[in-house]
Amino acid sequence: MNKQRITVGTRGSELALVQASAVEAALAAAFPGLTIERRVIRTTGDRRTDVALAEVAQAEGIIDKGVFIKELEVALADGAIDLAVHSLKDLPTVLDAGFKMAAVLERAPVRDVVVRRAGGGLAGLAAGAVAGTSSVRRARQLRWLRPDLLVADIRGNVPTRLAKLAAGEFDAILLAEAGLVRLGHDPARGIEVDGAHLACDVLDETFFFPAAGQGAIGLEIRAGDEHAAAAVAALNHADTWWRVVAEREFLRLLEAGCHTPVGVWTAIDGGTLRMAARVFPESGGEPLTGAVEGAPQEAVALAARLHAAVGGVTTKGGTKA
Repeated sequence: MNKQRITVGTRGSELALVQASAVEAALAAAFPGLTIERRVIRTTGDRRTDVALAEVAQAEGIIDKGVFIKELEVALADGAIDLAVHSLKDLPTVLDAGFKMAAVLERAPVRDVVVRRAGGGLAGLAAGAVAGTSSVRRARQLRWLRPDLLVADIRGNVPTRLAKLAAGEFDAILLAEAGLVRLGHDPARGIEVDGAHLACDVLDETFFFPAAGQGAIGLEIRAGDEHAAAAVAALNHADTWWRVVAEREFLRLLEAGCHTPVGVWTAIDGGTLRMAARVFPESGGEPLTGAVEGAPQEAVALAARLHAAVGGVTTKGGTKA
């Protein structure tokens, strides 16, 4: 990285570009003389929309690599970009040695939203209604809370999914509140798409558990790049950092990936970090749950306590010693 110039790498979806713009604006405010360039990179997850999102990595032979980050990390390693902007829930919990998650922006809302062509929310969906999601976490929670619904895979960016709902391909879809808000939508007012009014039901995170890192924008750099590290450190939001450190450490202990049916939420109130999780066993049955609290700076230890509270399990089967 040139001390007077920084190149930001991002995916090309509308939401990804909004997130990149937020990072660039924060960099410009922190470093008025810095020249900021953007490079848009198409990732495996963007290219492979022909199979379910949870199956993309297997189809591409990149089992242990996030399908929305591989090409961004290649660009980082080659020096084509100096930092990669990620929706943090897409970033694997264990990164290759050459990379580092260096900072996070202040977090947006973490909740999930049920979007419908009519009001009534999740409870108002009729038996047999078709709910679309690409997330195995959302799918498993839906089937657990509403086993009478039909859960179907849906791919595409947020506008594409909203258009499919408006066209009647689904009775409801589930999306992250953060993405809707960043795209300028107000869930309380609903969304107008292709002449259809779509109603939104925001699901409380203590009822419908979000993904680890949901609502957070993560900044990944090359390990050892001191200039990039100094630049993004100026953008780091401390409370968000401790929350996502706890959530990602919990996933690491579970040996869970981006497409594992695990929900986890955190909150910092009055200097206390609260944390709870819902883990769905691969063998089926009721989810394992647990909750802990402590000082934010003890995020890693809190994650270990929460992992013990859910039985010390791993998503690959069995328990850890």
